[in-house]
Amino acid sequence: PAVGASRSGHYVRIPAPLEYLYRIQSMKIGAHVLRNALFVAPMAGVTDRPFRRLARRFGAGLAVSEMVASRPELRGSRKSRLRLDHEGEAAPISVQIAGADPALMADAARYNVDRGAQIIDINMGCPAKKVCNVFAGSALLGDEALVARILEAVVAAVDVPVTLKIRTGPSPERRNALRIGHIAQTAGVQLLAIHGRTRACGFAGTAEYDTIAEVKSRLAIPVIANGDIRSPEEAEQVLRRTGADGLMIGRAAHGRPWIFREIEHYLANGTRLAPPTVEEIGGILLEQVAGLYDLYGDEQGTRVARKHVGWTVASLPRGDELRREVNRIESAPAQLAALRGYFERLAAAANDGHASRERLAA
Repeated sequence: PAVGASRSGHYVRIPAPLEYLYRIQSMKIGAHVLRNALFVAPMAGVTDRPFRRLARRFGAGLAVSEMVASRPELRGSRKSRLRLDHEGEAAPISVQIAGADPALMADAARYNVDRGAQIIDINMGCPAKKVCNVFAGSALLGDEALVARILEAVVAAVDVPVTLKIRTGPSPERRNALRIGHIAQTAGVQLLAIHGRTRACGFAGTAEYDTIAEVKSRLAIPVIANGDIRSPEEAEQVLRRTGADGLMIGRAAHGRPWIFREIEHYLANGTRLAPPTVEEIGGILLEQVAGLYDLYGDEQGTRVARKHVGWTVASLPRGDELRREVNRIESAPAQLAALRGYFERLAAAANDGHASRERLAA
């Protein structure tokens, strides 16, 4: 646990000596040099443009897009168009594609590169039933020959780096991440991200890292560890245990885009940043919500914002009351007004408490 706070209040010191911290370095993917090897996991319905922009600002080296289907008849859908909207994002732009047909996946890769994708990521990690039922996502891990054909086709189709996201295998009894890793490396994939669960595990139980460590020790390409990384301390422990070249953060970033700042600082300095102030959290959330309105339009943006508001204020005073209120609101202006009012009340309460402590000290 952290002990004591600095006079400035910007960080707290931890007892771990710096020489024992497992540091993380910058990373190169093709011609792209990332500020670090902290990745935002692609999460459908979460990692849209406003989320990716915030995560990059708070220290993520790369934010992979939400997955888009390889089927050409879906490219013109509103959902696909919004998922591929990267306006205002910093390079490199990484687009994740999903599918089970090598030719369609190759065509999807070309299509997205022609529209600005600078890295193509292939989804073989999603455990969702609607994805696996069409033999895409992590369902592909059960057919290693098909995996090889897809990877070879996509790598040959584009002149940008191709990366791959997988799980450790179809089930705990059939962990084949090492064989998949060798297939990927042979095909020309330039980076492999591994979630420490199998397809059958879904998100139940805890992630295991021994498989990731084995894959890392046997491959020449960078390996990124993913799964159950919820704090700077856990980030350091996973790096130490796996020897991975970097980390991918998913659910722990829900409502906490600043987690990348915290992890980056901890791994570089051995000190834990103080949590963001209420004022900073309010500013971040209001910016994100405004970005959602801009991307989706007021009506859909108001609905999408509800989950992000709930995640962000979950640990704040009376946050559950705000979540319920926001879930009932149907208009963007009313939603913004509710959020502003909530954070203004929190700030006023904090200022009153500060003044009271000063009077007591006097």
